[in-house]
Amino acid sequence: MTQTATARGIVALALALLALIGPGPVRGGGFDQNVRPLLQAHCLRCHGGAKPKGDVNLARFADEDSLRGDPDLWLRVVDALVERTMPPPGERAGPNVDDRQRAADSIQAVLAATAGVRDPGPSLIQRLTRRQYNHTIRDLLGVETHPADTFPADGGGGAGFDNNASTLFVPPILMEKYLAAATDVLAKADPARYVVVWPGAGLSPEEAARRCIATFARRAFRRPVVAAEVDRLMGLFRRAAARGDGFEAAVRLALRAVLVSPGFLYLLERDRTDVQGPARVSDHELACRLSYFLWSSMPDQELADLADSDRLHEPEELEWQVRRMLADPRSRAMAEDFAGQWLRVGSLAELAEPDPRLFPEYTPELRAAMVEEVVAFFHAILREDRPVLELLDTQYTYLNERLAKHYGIEGVSGPEFRRVELKDRRRGGVLGMAGVLTLTSYPRRTSPVLRGKWVLEELLGTPPPPPPPMIKALPTDDRIRNGLTFRQRLETHRKRADCAACHARLDPLGFGLENFDVLGRWRDQVQQKPVDASGKLTSGEEFVGPVALKTILVETKRELFVRNLVERMLAYALRRGVEYYDTPAVKQVLAELEAKDYRGAALVTAVVESFPFQYRRNGATETRR
Repeated sequence: MTQTATARGIVALALALLALIGPGPVRGGGFDQNVRPLLQAHCLRCHGGAKPKGDVNLARFADEDSLRGDPDLWLRVVDALVERTMPPPGERAGPNVDDRQRAADSIQAVLAATAGVRDPGPSLIQRLTRRQYNHTIRDLLGVETHPADTFPADGGGGAGFDNNASTLFVPPILMEKYLAAATDVLAKADPARYVVVWPGAGLSPEEAARRCIATFARRAFRRPVVAAEVDRLMGLFRRAAARGDGFEAAVRLALRAVLVSPGFLYLLERDRTDVQGPARVSDHELACRLSYFLWSSMPDQELADLADSDRLHEPEELEWQVRRMLADPRSRAMAEDFAGQWLRVGSLAELAEPDPRLFPEYTPELRAAMVEEVVAFFHAILREDRPVLELLDTQYTYLNERLAKHYGIEGVSGPEFRRVELKDRRRGGVLGMAGVLTLTSYPRRTSPVLRGKWVLEELLGTPPPPPPPMIKALPTDDRIRNGLTFRQRLETHRKRADCAACHARLDPLGFGLENFDVLGRWRDQVQQKPVDASGKLTSGEEFVGPVALKTILVETKRELFVRNLVERMLAYALRRGVEYYDTPAVKQVLAELEAKDYRGAALVTAVVESFPFQYRRNGATETRR
């Protein structure tokens, strides 16, 4: 995920919180009395002048209007005030608790006043991702060959998802791949999938071909087709027939053109000339938004029929369709694509390389099981409408025999994944899953820093800034050196003034997971010394071990986690990054989610019912080539 996308996500999430709960009472006179004095007394010494630290110059903000001009920065200031990370620990005394709260309240009041813009966001034309292409070909032609696996890799953006329309370009080599794939999949498909009628019995080849082509184009374009579109495709049929191709071969030539046309390769939406401003998408466009959100594939016949009758957008029908689609096995695609990318375990093979000499158990089979645990667990949250807070802490998981053996859990046999009740809570939730723990380790040792960063960034949506340059690297293993354990060496590293602020946030979270080794197995000792899994958060909470850490996250960081999850899912559903104008939608989804006990299906339904999901900017379509 880029730093820009991350920053924008923080802005959107924080503005959503402000709009939801509103600022606290502003005591004094807002910026002039609560913010400016604090800046002058505690901040401008480092963050002012000709060379401000971290390129953060707070001296340039003279009033509330200038503050509104850079919400990204000021939300970082609020975070630093609330989390007490600035001034850095060990430096001169910072503002007291009351001054911090007054300043944070005043900043929040200014930023909250900018929320509430009714704007569905940019209308980007999205090219199908590789996975969407594979799933669509499967559902259109019944072909399971995954032709898009040979396509160039997709981009990434919008909270880190590869379906972000602004990053899905079409390089020349991709067009060549599309042409080859169209030929290949039509050759491998059962003709019954596209030849719906044959000539004969009073039906001429021309008439039969027109019916076949129109039927296929309607399904492939995911909308009704007009006569002019079919006429153009019929020209290809006639050309092939004139050169002597048989009926089926001639039809296939026209269908190849369908499979390389923008109507198939892109999720297209049309402007409306009968309304001004934001317009509700058509029911066929809504069906596509819904199916590619939940299934990463084309609408099925039921969605198409509802769109034809203009009934899909009706609230009761839409809610029923969400539940029907979540119950369908195709909803697994959402768990794979959303959870796999959000939590990053979908890229475990590329991102984690445990040393094979130290960890020979890390085989492709075990790695696949690690990923599957996360996917199966998240899919169950949605499919069974379970509380999303179980992602943080619960007492069950999904295992097969290989992964259960890895965890030291008995009574699980066979390669199939199934729900397994755990004896205690130390492994329940994503923080106890081997895929996450391996992802956030180095090849030869665990990393409290990487694990803490993962919690802040992926779970709480509050990523730390990048480390300063020229920082001396820590040891690559956890051997005791000069009588110091790795944790002791890391604590020495944290004493540096330019490291202290970030490490005060990162390290305690990672320390709480130190009972898990590089491959996520439980351990009580490191290098023959007891594991020290204690930590103290910058907000004051102290804990020992993963169970206590998870309890704190659920009890005191719940709002951060839920807002982050809502923002990530909106970004995935909207196929773009979440911006400040999405604040009302975030607020709406949060309110509905809380009202329904944070249930998984309620989250998906609230996203589908949101304004930006059902509306689009009118006359402002953008595309990427």
